[in-house]
Amino acid sequence: MVSQSLNSLKQIMRAMVDSPGFDRVLNKVEILSATPGRVVCEIRVAEEHTNRVGTLHGGLTATLIDVISTTAIMYSERGAPGVSVDMNITYMNAAKVGEDVLITAQVLKQGRTLAFATVDLTNKANGKLIAQGRHTKHLGS
Repeated sequence: MVSQSLNSLKQIMRAMVDSPGFDRVLNKVEILSATPGRVVCEIRVAEEHTNRVGTLHGGLTATLIDVISTTAIMYSERGAPGVSVDMNITYMNAAKVGEDVLITAQVLKQGRTLAFATVDLTNKANGKLIAQGRHTKHLGS
């Protein structure tokens, strides 16, 4: 049974970005779909998302991988993600201002205490892989 409805996930995301904390950098992320263990989001790269050379900032990419994979874990049978244990990212292509990026998170496995997820960031227009991340989370109770 899924622990959250799609509307609940959207409300959780809205509460995160409306807070004064770091998560407000995700204010332009839109959840497109969610099925158990899989969440697809989209963001249009704006100038506020870029580094000094005008492409999607690697730190924002890491944050997207962290938060969207955690959302996919929440939208699974177990839900209740805890702290991050490990995360790695491979950056393959740049995303420029005005480009739409799809963020697809998939839970690979959930055990008793750990969940493993993968996240692909792709250019919506041409399908090029921008970055790929893997994230391990400790599961809460």
